[in-house]
Amino acid sequence: MSAMVEGQFIAPNKINAGMPLLHVEKEASISPYEFMPGWFFYAPVVVQSLLLGLRHGDVCLPLIANPSIKLSGMVGESKTDILNLAGPVAKKWIEPFITLTKNQENTDTQLESALQAMDAVQLSFPIVAKPDLGCRGVGVKLLKSKAQLYDYIQSFPLSARFLLQRKAPYQAEAGVFYVRYPGQEQGQVISITLKYTPSVVGDGAHSLRQLIERCPRAGQLTHLYFPRHTQKLDWVPADGEEYPLAFAGSHSRGSIFRNGNQYITQALTRKLDEILKDVDGYYYGRLDIKFADIESFMTGENFSILEMNGASSEATHIWDRNTKLSEIFGTLLKQYRILFEIGALQKKRGFKSPPLRALLKAWREEKALIQHYPSTD
Repeated sequence: MSAMVEGQFIAPNKINAGMPLLHVEKEASISPYEFMPGWFFYAPVVVQSLLLGLRHGDVCLPLIANPSIKLSGMVGESKTDILNLAGPVAKKWIEPFITLTKNQENTDTQLESALQAMDAVQLSFPIVAKPDLGCRGVGVKLLKSKAQLYDYIQSFPLSARFLLQRKAPYQAEAGVFYVRYPGQEQGQVISITLKYTPSVVGDGAHSLRQLIERCPRAGQLTHLYFPRHTQKLDWVPADGEEYPLAFAGSHSRGSIFRNGNQYITQALTRKLDEILKDVDGYYYGRLDIKFADIESFMTGENFSILEMNGASSEATHIWDRNTKLSEIFGTLLKQYRILFEIGALQKKRGFKSPPLRALLKAWREEKALIQHYPSTD
């Protein structure tokens, strides 16, 4: 989004290597709906869910769509527990990780234990640190040294778990929404979102603050980028030096989302069928994936899975700047109709839906915890 070509900004090839070129027009660089409050979009979903609950006789059916995951992954689910559902076939496609718990020992001792655990599974810096419980990129950081790992451990809330995961060897990233009905051999990819890392390119004259302000998109999101780069705002990048503004692949954290549904292929879908059949009880959700290049990704090759999200997942292509409001609502409503249908089939298979109070309890616990996570990169 930093090199000017005929009035448009186009994604550089280094930070977003392997991605289709990103065009960001000055007049429409941000969706008018991208940062509106969630209740606005989910009010119709709640109404539909109540009606579907009446039709099926159970409003909590979505909570058993993925029966092996706590509350189906609607809220309060553990990233570790979901990834550990993977069998030997699926594990080959998941980036290696370890899970640690912040305890009462001094930080030096915990750092040493973390380094030993990393060595045991051959993890080395840079690594990605993320809370075991959380969403929308909260608390995600790229750690490049022991000192940064020390700071992450020190700032993490007591008794909470976090993951240290190998940084994927690929730059390109996508969110892939996958559904499969119980009893069926083949699933569907119903959404692909291309996730671009925002960046600026230095000219040897302007400070990072000025470069952000001059960028058509970033200049409208200074409230996200300035606090994250406080120490470098007066720094003047060298001419041609590309500097990333965000790391976590979440649009609420400043990443750029584009509709990638044109890249859905049978080859990719069948590869995900093969992988996800080896993930016990996983039928509905979004995979966060890194890949080498869009061409090989479409053939189901050269990619790795970072996370598997459950029932509360969004088909995030709706946050493309060109998505109409009617399509946003339509996509969300379709998602939840599918979720109820899968939940109803799971109930017929003998799974019992939990009470609604379990959902409310998990939501309160997660909301209280994420307030204490480290800042997001």
